[in-house]
Amino acid sequence: MNLLGKAVRALLLALASISTGTVFANQDMPGGPAVNQLNFPAAATKIMAEIHWLHWMMLVICTVIFIGVFGVMFYSIFKHRKSKGAKSASFHESTTVEVIWTVIPLLIVIGMALPATKTVVAMKDTTNADITIKTTGYQWKWGYDYIKGEGEGISFLSTLSTSRESINNLAPKSNTYLMEVDNEMVVPVNKKIRMITTANDVIHAWAVPAFGVKQDAIPGFVRDTWFKAEQIGTYRGQCSELCGAQHAFMPIVVRVVSDEDYTKWVEAKKKEMAALADDPSKIYTLAEQMERGAKVYAANCAACHQANGKGAGSFPALDGSKVVLGPKEGNFQIMLNGKGAMPKWGGVISDGDIAAVITYTRNAWGNKTGDVYQTPDLMAARTK
Repeated sequence: MNLLGKAVRALLLALASISTGTVFANQDMPGGPAVNQLNFPAAATKIMAEIHWLHWMMLVICTVIFIGVFGVMFYSIFKHRKSKGAKSASFHESTTVEVIWTVIPLLIVIGMALPATKTVVAMKDTTNADITIKTTGYQWKWGYDYIKGEGEGISFLSTLSTSRESINNLAPKSNTYLMEVDNEMVVPVNKKIRMITTANDVIHAWAVPAFGVKQDAIPGFVRDTWFKAEQIGTYRGQCSELCGAQHAFMPIVVRVVSDEDYTKWVEAKKKEMAALADDPSKIYTLAEQMERGAKVYAANCAACHQANGKGAGSFPALDGSKVVLGPKEGNFQIMLNGKGAMPKWGGVISDGDIAAVITYTRNAWGNKTGDVYQTPDLMAARTK
């Protein structure tokens, strides 16, 4: 396609994207922000309902004080202006007035602090949880491990599912743009869920506004919070701590279901995990590894190195890279342990996925080595 043809195609796609975006701009995002929303999202937990109440209570108190103070001030300025012959009074301090303007603000602050403190204490009470889930922040995705309660043993990564074409304005945008994932976190309704947060690389923050939850995820530290969703539905949030170039691409989607549906999901998820479990002795063909590697690359690598392998900014190109095309041991060590801005993938994705994505990068685009790497190759590299 010549340059003019590409320009026309891009223009048409941009116009389609704008028109589609206009349509979706007039629709509320399911489980996310609403059109013309000015207030907090609708509360899905008791804690968030209390935050709503505190917000409006304090806003009303502050508004009344503002109107009262400035009302008296402007009235005094207008009523006692010099042009009407007013003369300034001369008087000394008044103990009564000083007591009044000390006691009244103190009572107001206490009246605001007591319910706020009660809510904050409740927010930190993670005891007696029905289910405990550990979430780990990665650049740029979330990992979930169900470590206690029904669903124990379930583990998966949750990655942005918005297409790169939509992000680059080459395809229409949906009304869940940048707020959709490939694997949703699923929990039962009316059950206390304890969330343990940590991170693999930099500081992230797990936040879902409808739950009234925002907890930092810090490398090397474990923090916790909790929620108890009272309504079935889908709720969306985002990483709320600036964590790098793709910070906007770390959505959180929590699906709250009935007890029966949750049990069905747990059973289905465990069967899915068992089916996807690697057989370390199985040998795959180049075509099989390329197919699997393409999926792993799209989910984990394309955000930095681009779908075409050309890289972007500080993220190097993989197409024609001397490192990618170099000794396999170098590929293994970088994937397992990371290097510079490249995070380690050992323990994040399976050895089978690492072998597949290395095979893919060494044979995709202009890289045509014909090399095929298997899970045993990774297992051997770990022992060196």
